[in-house]
Amino acid sequence: MLSSGLLQLSLQTNPFKHPKDSIFSRPCYTIKAMAAPIPGTEVSFGFGNLLETLTVDVQRAECRPLNVPLISPFTIASSRLDKVKNVAIRIELKNGCVGWGETPILPFVTSEDQQTALVKAREASELLRSSPSMTLGSILEEVGGFLPGHEFASVRAGVEMALIDSAAKSIGIPLWRLFGGVSNDITTDITIPIVSPVEAAELASKYRKQGFRTLKLKVGKNLKADIEVLQAIRLVYPDCLFILDANEGYKPDEAIEVLEKLDEMGVIPILFEQPVDRDDWEALGHVTQIAKAKYGISVAADESCRSIDDVKKIVKGNLADVINIKLAKVGVIGALEIIEEARLSGLDLMIGGMVETRLAMGFAGHLAAGLGCFKYIDLDTPILLSEDPVFEGYEVSGAVYKFTNARGHGGFLHWENVLW
Repeated sequence: MLSSGLLQLSLQTNPFKHPKDSIFSRPCYTIKAMAAPIPGTEVSFGFGNLLETLTVDVQRAECRPLNVPLISPFTIASSRLDKVKNVAIRIELKNGCVGWGETPILPFVTSEDQQTALVKAREASELLRSSPSMTLGSILEEVGGFLPGHEFASVRAGVEMALIDSAAKSIGIPLWRLFGGVSNDITTDITIPIVSPVEAAELASKYRKQGFRTLKLKVGKNLKADIEVLQAIRLVYPDCLFILDANEGYKPDEAIEVLEKLDEMGVIPILFEQPVDRDDWEALGHVTQIAKAKYGISVAADESCRSIDDVKKIVKGNLADVINIKLAKVGVIGALEIIEEARLSGLDLMIGGMVETRLAMGFAGHLAAGLGCFKYIDLDTPILLSEDPVFEGYEVSGAVYKFTNARGHGGFLHWENVLW
C-alpha cells in the first residue's frame, strides 16, 4: 500500500490493452510515493491497468439502510418520492482502506426496492468477505456474475463504487484522476419536479439566484399543466436553459404537441429526455426524428437504455441522439462499456442519477469530471435533500462541484450513526 502522504503524479500513456482512444486507455498517472513504506515504489495506474494489477483482499463488507428526508416531495411522471430510502455499503480492505458506495432506489425506475436491495447487498457482502485475495478486475467480475443485468444493477453499482473507492485509496489518488484526470470540477443542472406553476416559479427564481443556468423540468403527467409551468418559469427566469424530462409520460403525439407549443412560445429546450414509453422503440425514433428535423432539439434515451444491447439498438435504428448514463441502471463497469460504445457511435452523453446522497453522486461526479466526455450533467439530487449525511467529499458552490485531491471519492459516513 502506498503512503497516504504526499504523492508526485506525472502523466504518461497508459499501456493497457484496450483499443486506442478507449476510456480504458485514457492517460494514467505514475505514482511516486514521497514517503512510501516500500522503498523504490513506482507503479503506473490508470483504471484499465488497475483492474489487472491491484490485488484486493476484503476484510469487512457491510450494508445498512440509508434513509434521508427530502426538502419537499419529488414527483415525476411515473412515481413520487417523499424520502430517500437507499442502501449504504462499506467495504474495508486488509490494508486498512475503506471504500463507500450507495445503492439508489427509485420506485418504477430501479428494479430493486430497499428491502430487496438490502438482502442482495448482504449476500454480496458475504461473498466478498469469503473471497480470497484477487485482482480488482477479477473481484468486480465476481460481483457482476452474482448481481447480473438490470435486475440487480443498483446493488451492483453500490458494491462496485465501494470496491473502486477502496482501490483508489489503496494507491492514494482521487477517482477523478483514476478515470482520466480531464477536469476536477463539473457544472450541474437543477431539477424542478412536477409541481404547480406557482411553486415552479418560486423554485426557478431561487435557483437563478444560486447560479444555476440550466433547469431540468419534470413533465409528462399532464400536457396542459406542463405548458402552464413552463410559462410561469419563463416569466421569472426568461434566459434559463431548459431540459424537459418526461420519464416515459407522453404518448408520441403528446410529445410532438409539447414541442409545437414550446415553439409557439419561442422556447427551445436544449434536450428532450425520454419522451415516451421505454419499450416503444418506434415512438422514440419517431419523436427523435421530428424533434431534430423540425425543431433542432436532441432527444435522450434514459429508461430505454438499460444495457449495452439497448445502446446498439438505438444506434442501429437512429432512435435517439443522446444516451443518459446512470450508474444505478447499469453499474459502474456497465456504464464504462456503454460510454465507450456511445462515443464510438457518435452519440452525445448525459450523466444523471436517481435520488441519491453525495456518496453516489460524488462517485458519478468524479467519473464525469475525470472522463470529460459528458455534454449534459444532471447530478443535483443531494441539493434536494433536507439533510446531508455525508462527511467531506466534493465542494459545492451553486451549480459547480469541485473535487479535491482526497483519496477515492473523498466522502464517508459516520457508520455508527447509520441506522440498521
